[in-house]
Amino acid sequence: MKPSTNLPNTTDDGQRFCAPREILLQSAMFRLGEVENEIRSGYEVLRKYHKTVTIFGSARIKETNKYYKLAMAIAKKLSNQGYTIITGGGGGIMEASNRGAFEANGNSVGFNIKLPHEQSLNSHTTDSFSFQHFAPRKIVMTLYADAYIFFPGGFGTLDELGEILTLVQTGKTTKAPIVLFGSEFWHLFNEFICTEMRDKEQLITPGDETIYTITDDVDEAVDLVLKNKTYCEH
Repeated sequence: MKPSTNLPNTTDDGQRFCAPREILLQSAMFRLGEVENEIRSGYEVLRKYHKTVTIFGSARIKETNKYYKLAMAIAKKLSNQGYTIITGGGGGIMEASNRGAFEANGNSVGFNIKLPHEQSLNSHTTDSFSFQHFAPRKIVMTLYADAYIFFPGGFGTLDELGEILTLVQTGKTTKAPIVLFGSEFWHLFNEFICTEMRDKEQLITPGDETIYTITDDVDEAVDLVLKNKTYCEH
């Protein structure tokens, strides 16, 4: 189904609710085709690598921030163990992680997202692909990762974390280490899950909180990855 050349901008609330429903459906189906193409293109990059760790975190964290240096250190250690480092390809934690892998002469992959006002691909990648849409980018970044490491971040980082926790909890993806790095940042998240969601409201099953591990130690984070079977070994 080919979309009309004058499709409404469906990101604009006024146009979205006034446009004929058929045109909105047409536009959505067109985007679905784009999403499929992006998944295939991203997979062609990803399929070259057999041991991967995906590292998430804010693009706003500066080089002088302690988390930048710690992300670099973790990426270097994992690269030295033969892991490919996957990030969203932007600045901050993503740049630090790619840089750590790059400086260790390892595989450093960036799956960038094209945005109007921010985020260009950092200069520390050895392989990359740029997405137009968030959904296929998340699928590719988590397709068969051997571990996920989350540094402090904003809404995007929380969105990615929430999806991975849900996929693991519901058995929709292979269980892999989920490391939340930085207890100073993540302790309130953990308290909310344990106190409000588990104990008070009983919205999760006791034990669900063990899906992730919080740490401040680089070596512990690396060991959690190394002790786990790789995706190909499952």
